[in-house]
Amino acid sequence: MPTITYTVRKISYPFMIKYKPALENTLNNFKKTLPILFGIILLISFIVNIIPSSFYGKIFTGNIISDSFLGAIFGSILAGNPINSYVIGIELLENGVGLIAITAFIISWVTVGIVQLPAEAMLLGKKFAIMRNIFSFISAIIIAIITVLILQIL
Repeated sequence: MPTITYTVRKISYPFMIKYKPALENTLNNFKKTLPILFGIILLISFIVNIIPSSFYGKIFTGNIISDSFLGAIFGSILAGNPINSYVIGIELLENGVGLIAITAFIISWVTVGIVQLPAEAMLLGKKFAIMRNIFSFISAIIIAIITVLILQIL
């Protein structure tokens, strides 16, 4: 009796071959980021319950210069993923902190790195690292002021 063999042809989609590594990388990064994001949300919830809303009103007075300066200082000192800064910014906005302080906070969070300064100085040079951080800090304040002024006009 003759044997019958079946050949199954594997159908491959060219776009899946091209984008599969990127999709896998994205999912892996999402899996790594999700616990950190949940931890930040829990930490923020804890801080919001401990610190009364009146405390934010004492620090952030509504002055354009001082609020943007303080927001940039807090953003420069803290470190983390940019997505975490958005979560923190939303919580600060809900607690009465002005948009200018939050904008300066987010910009300096991403561009200024006090915590990373030693490593940056070692790799790129001390003078470059310090000048870049100073320029980024000043730029964060200026960009925050300009952004909020444009939003007020619109």
